[in-house]
Amino acid sequence: MSVNPFYRLAPFIQEYIYNHGWTELRAVQVEACRVIFESEAHLLLAAGTAAGKTEAAFLPVITLLHENPSTTIGALYIGPLKALINDQFMRLNDLLEEAHIPVWHWHGDVSQSHKNKMMKDPKGILQITPESLESMLINRSTDILRLFSDLRFIIIDEVHAFMGTDRGSQVLCQLERLMRLTCIQPRRIGLSATLGDYSLAEKWLAYGTGKTVITPKIQSGQQKFRLAVEHFYIDNEEDEEPQRQAGSPYDEYIFNQSINRKCLIFANNREQTEHTIATLRQMAEGKKMSDIYHVHHGSISAPLREAAEKAMKDSQEPCITAATVTLELGIDLGQLERVIQLETPLSVSSFLQRLGRSGRRGTPSEMWLVCKEEKPVQNDLLPNQIPWSLLQSIAIIQLYLEERWIEPVKQKKYPFSLLYHQTMSTLAAMGELAPAALAQRVLTLSPFKDIPNEDFRQLLLYLIEIDHIQKTDERGLLIGLAGEQVVGSFRFYAVFPDNEEYSVRDESKEIGSILSPPPKGERFALAGRTWEVLDIDIKRKTIYAKAVKGKIKTSWSGGSGNVHTKILQRMKKVLQEDMVYPYLQPGAVDRLNEARKLARETGLLKDNILSLGGDSYCLFPWMGTVAYRTLDRCLRYVGADLFGIRNVGGFSPYFLIFSMHDSQGFEIEATLREIMDRVVDIQQLVSEDEAPKLEKYDEFIPPALLRKAFIYDYLDLNEARHWLFNQLG
Repeated sequence: MSVNPFYRLAPFIQEYIYNHGWTELRAVQVEACRVIFESEAHLLLAAGTAAGKTEAAFLPVITLLHENPSTTIGALYIGPLKALINDQFMRLNDLLEEAHIPVWHWHGDVSQSHKNKMMKDPKGILQITPESLESMLINRSTDILRLFSDLRFIIIDEVHAFMGTDRGSQVLCQLERLMRLTCIQPRRIGLSATLGDYSLAEKWLAYGTGKTVITPKIQSGQQKFRLAVEHFYIDNEEDEEPQRQAGSPYDEYIFNQSINRKCLIFANNREQTEHTIATLRQMAEGKKMSDIYHVHHGSISAPLREAAEKAMKDSQEPCITAATVTLELGIDLGQLERVIQLETPLSVSSFLQRLGRSGRRGTPSEMWLVCKEEKPVQNDLLPNQIPWSLLQSIAIIQLYLEERWIEPVKQKKYPFSLLYHQTMSTLAAMGELAPAALAQRVLTLSPFKDIPNEDFRQLLLYLIEIDHIQKTDERGLLIGLAGEQVVGSFRFYAVFPDNEEYSVRDESKEIGSILSPPPKGERFALAGRTWEVLDIDIKRKTIYAKAVKGKIKTSWSGGSGNVHTKILQRMKKVLQEDMVYPYLQPGAVDRLNEARKLARETGLLKDNILSLGGDSYCLFPWMGTVAYRTLDRCLRYVGADLFGIRNVGGFSPYFLIFSMHDSQGFEIEATLREIMDRVVDIQQLVSEDEAPKLEKYDEFIPPALLRKAFIYDYLDLNEARHWLFNQLG
């Protein structure tokens, strides 16, 4: 801009900036003003955590809405988490206090009275989750024009969390449906702190619009951070007493690194958060210290989650919260002193998001990664002696330090689960439609561009057969009786899998939820505490419980995800090189040296296939989850028939173990080459009676379509063959 963008902003915004002591607009805010004020393009703001992206998007948008007020909702903000929306709602409320521009938040925890006020006079800014937007498209379809006919901007926060997922594709469908219903095309603004390939994000943001996307080059100072990685051997947890007293070196380390600090502890699953906080709370109680511990994950009640957020953000005293992905994204938790990561993050992107939770307001970001493993026993199998979590943590850190690399995102080619969802959603919103009209409305949405008409016809016939859709006498299509059971539940609005859990109550207070109720009198862990079951109301799916002393194991299943090939290849390099990484603590240094010595002595770095004795072998692919899955199937489906390969197992994506009949008569590497050469069609890797159900609505998809989606979206024969040529020589 030719003039300082500060003077282009609305006067009340200038006053807000002055009153809050800002000395100048940040680089990302200057660039956002330039694009929004001087062009009609979409905008992608990719800058580090705490760079001011939220303000960068909203300051010029609010200025334009102030200068030319919208007659309906003028800006729609879509956030991935309720906590993030709540946080942004409070920040915007503060900014718009005297601007006469209302801001509304809308999700499952928002009161109906608040929603009713917005519906009476829909103006200003609406902040919403994808699930609530889906509900609005279905249940308030006749209000869409009244709500959005003058919509100017759509702001999508944490774009990277949506890309490559069914939930992200759901958002794209929703935006295109809104555009068709209102006959307008609002400008889109995407925000993210962890993007690798900007062109992929630009393509995603522009889907279905034909507009260009501008991504300003933000010049920012070098991010400062402190890292530490430590490793511990632990006892076999299966042999532990359920209420084992805390105090192992691993527990003591986490306690000492978090105590007297405002600290966020990230775990990869809910069980770890519960176990960790229960342990730390027990240790603090034994030392006569204050209870400053919280748990934050999707099964904790909204009041307890909000209490944890408030304590982390507002309290000046030490405060410690263990969380899953629910606190990984954008919410401002104030001046966090340290982040602790239990085990390895699954991706570089997740590592950066979690690291960025600390170090705001000019201080360095700080993360301590703590890896643990059971001590290998004598004569244990070689792959069980490798510290996979430690190697992956180092590889993730090094990939970012050396290359600033972040995983690229791949869109699904055949998202049939989402196709079912949007088909049913469209029928629920529109009522009876002719098959051709339904196909025109659904199959033309951007996420379904690769799905042919014949596949959609096959889906519709199957849904008619199972009574999710019914044909009318006029040859139209309506939701059937079985379909009404699905669409009529509030759980339908979400496209990610969820389990119907039991609500846990302590007298009148809701604590959270668990998947299945323990018998009356037994104990379970939730919200970092131990509870005893007093009574169970099966009909209302409610457990009545009381808090008791002690600590007990929890029962959630662990997290999962795809690990990229580049991480595995960097893990191998960690074993190969002699570099001493400055962030490794003594236990991690010792364990890495042990692993490097073992790799040299066993030939692991020279040969990717090692004998385990007899007719058993171990294959180290050093490839990501998708290629690993493909290799696994090559051994199971083709190797079994050709060479009698059996007992295929392992630990994805680190190693595969298999046995082979009469292996003395074969050269094992030549055998694997022969197997890969025989896979001329990837369909050989999926049997005709197999229909992998991996997404929420896959149970309603014809088996033939499930096999097709699995083949093209979950396997990669080219990458598996690339491994063969490069690793085996």
